[in-house]
Amino acid sequence: MSTPETPEEPRSADDGTPAEGAQVSEAEAELAAQRLERERIERRKAERQGPIEAGAKLSGTAADLLAAVRAVESGEKPPATVFEEARPAPRRPAPEPVRRAPVVPEGPAAPAEGTVGEVREVLTRGGAPAALAAPAAAALGEDAADLLREDPWQLLRVPGVRPEQADGFARALLGGEAGPDDERRGRALTVWLLEQAAAAGHTVLETAALTEALGRQGVPGPEDAVRNAIAEGDVLVFQDAVGEAVGEDEEQPVRVLVGLERCALAEESLADGLARLINSAPKQDRAAEEWERAASAAEGSAADLIRAASGHGLVLHTGGEAALAEPAALLNAAHGMGLRAWAATHSPVGRERFASRVDGPAVATVAGLLSGAEGPGRDPEGALAVDLLVVLDAPQLDVETAALLSESLPDGARLVLSGDPAVLWSVGPGRVFADLLAARACPQIASRRPDPGPLGELVSGIGVGELLQVEAPEKEVVIVPVRDAGEAVHRTVQLVADSVPRALGVPAEETQVITPGHGGAVGTRALNAALKERLNPGPGRFAGFDPGDRVAWSPAPGRTLPGRVVGADGQGLRLDCAGETVVVPRDRVEQTVRHGWALTAHQAVGARWPAAVVVLPGDAVPALSRPWIYTAFSRADRHLSVVHGVDQALQRAVAEVPAKPRTTRLPVLLAPQLPGAAE
Repeated sequence: MSTPETPEEPRSADDGTPAEGAQVSEAEAELAAQRLERERIERRKAERQGPIEAGAKLSGTAADLLAAVRAVESGEKPPATVFEEARPAPRRPAPEPVRRAPVVPEGPAAPAEGTVGEVREVLTRGGAPAALAAPAAAALGEDAADLLREDPWQLLRVPGVRPEQADGFARALLGGEAGPDDERRGRALTVWLLEQAAAAGHTVLETAALTEALGRQGVPGPEDAVRNAIAEGDVLVFQDAVGEAVGEDEEQPVRVLVGLERCALAEESLADGLARLINSAPKQDRAAEEWERAASAAEGSAADLIRAASGHGLVLHTGGEAALAEPAALLNAAHGMGLRAWAATHSPVGRERFASRVDGPAVATVAGLLSGAEGPGRDPEGALAVDLLVVLDAPQLDVETAALLSESLPDGARLVLSGDPAVLWSVGPGRVFADLLAARACPQIASRRPDPGPLGELVSGIGVGELLQVEAPEKEVVIVPVRDAGEAVHRTVQLVADSVPRALGVPAEETQVITPGHGGAVGTRALNAALKERLNPGPGRFAGFDPGDRVAWSPAPGRTLPGRVVGADGQGLRLDCAGETVVVPRDRVEQTVRHGWALTAHQAVGARWPAAVVVLPGDAVPALSRPWIYTAFSRADRHLSVVHGVDQALQRAVAEVPAKPRTTRLPVLLAPQLPGAAE
């Protein structure tokens, strides 16, 4: 049983903002495209009728579960026996999932003022902050006020609201009727816990983990709460076979999982889309001889990648920064054959770095590609107009984004997922790249091109669990020991403003500070305040920002774009993000823009800088893991300074703390659709 991962506090969880003028912003276009795609996925799911084949021979718990699923589909309550049988003890403890930072969902239009006013009245009567009126109306719809009167715990659907706050609101509205055993409370907490689990990377939770977390929230009948949430359609229940039955009379082992509909639909759609690519031969756009000539002209694992892509609809490619030369060689070879070949990166910074490696304008961001703001556009049938798509930074794909990509590819297209498997996983639900690597469902090409120099040697060692002492004659790696938080902040500012520019010639604007979290004495907030005071002092005339400030803009949940403030006017705060001008309206600045001299590793993933200063204060030990350290250290191209205050904890984290597990269903959903699955 996997336990919910504790995400960094907070890992870029803000909405998009309207672009300048009358144009639709990239974030709005992306969200609109996602809504249309999810509607299509739901229609496909609704068209699927007939019994669940995998449950035909199940008995006992699995059969009861199957009956529960069918009962829910027919509008009935599932039988109580599903959760009443004794369950095995969990293999590991299941701490309560930790919430993501507050997010105000962006919709096609703001809630009507009348709706917001009605919700504000209900909130005020229940002692809740009036500021929650607009977010609550956006989350719950035009009937939000009535919903909150009938079920005050629906307040938990508003991002950022905690259970204790919803309980207080319910007591104020319902008086003595509000109790811990209220069915409405149990259902709402079930959904809330699954939302927190999704923010921590899980697409589903095992029932043992979920009921244990409900018990910690004071729900007296956690099994009943889960069953009621299933019956009301708030969540979905699944059974996945585990291994095979020993004999004909033996019950097939299964695990019972519960998840949110949006995650379930996305993971199912992703499995279908990937299976379609794997099982369908790529379009024979060029003769095999042309592909072979292109491969022969390449070297090493680049040739292996070209050969694999020539005959397979899905290929996985792994490697670090130097290995990017191999997907670049594949793209250039495809262009030479006249194919419609594009690459997609996680961030605009990564896009600009990779674009210099390929011929022609054939690189977009994943968000821009899906929204239509970048890339080749779509054909008359709605599919992306590509023959080959190479997705870089593949570990950053969550199941929802990956599902949209796979569903958007035309039949006969080739998809290459490329990335460094040692970096941090996506901020959204799923571990798509890791699941596919483990499934071995398609060719996997491991680059034989290591990152060079002392930095490459250091990072490669971290990837295999070793913190090496590397020779750095040109000061490529510098360790700066500190005793306390105050010294850590002082030395960080000194490195960025003085030492690195003077000794290495890297200006402060090309040095990125990376620290484990936003809060605390050495979090991004404290470091950004100190760095602003030294590098760009000013009164912060516009919501705390001045022209020249480095910022991190979050146009959508899970995405952070580094930028710089260029000005402000009546329309809002003007930013330059990777050469593109962005105008953030005044009322969105506080939610979507932070100072950006210091970032977390999750915010920095997908980008690199000439120099990086990684700050490890003493209170950072619980946040350290091998993927975090690998990601932070590998953001530097030429120089890495480590402000070191964690003693031996750094070495222990590299050797002993791997990525926290995530509970997903992609391997189980994909396996029956692969060649030979029926044998």
